[in-house]
Amino acid sequence: MTIKAGDKMPSGTFTSPGPDGPQKVTTDQLFSGKKVVLFSVPGAFTPTCDARHLPGFIQHAADFKAKGVDTVACMAVNDVFVMKAWAKASAVEDKVMMLADGNAEYAKALGLELDATGFGMGIRGKRFAIVVDNGVASHVLVEGPGEFKVSSAEHVLGQL
Repeated sequence: MTIKAGDKMPSGTFTSPGPDGPQKVTTDQLFSGKKVVLFSVPGAFTPTCDARHLPGFIQHAADFKAKGVDTVACMAVNDVFVMKAWAKASAVEDKVMMLADGNAEYAKALGLELDATGFGMGIRGKRFAIVVDNGVASHVLVEGPGEFKVSSAEHVLGQL
């Protein structure tokens, strides 16, 4: 079943690059008592994700904070070391929290997994953005195949 607005976010754990190495981040730590924009990309360093999706959220980080968002988080079905390298290459700094969903467990829990085996990429997460208020999805914005519209930073800002 796919998550929809009004649903509680499923429980899960991500791995995030930290100053002392990989660290576990639970959904309770991420969402409890906070307003979070969680966006997902099919893969770090892939064309649209690298050129447009992540850069938009980096560019508009202050705009999200001004709208009351505590955390902007990028999720991808990649390992934590790839997410760390992508964050460094993209000059993410502290603007976007990078979350590795290495086995697509959270993408599956959301019902938003993507079968990219035809492209040699295995199971990934769809391109989406979810606005989460204290653990509840208030907006679920899922892209159609090959699209990049509703999960862009600019569109999500317009929804807040």
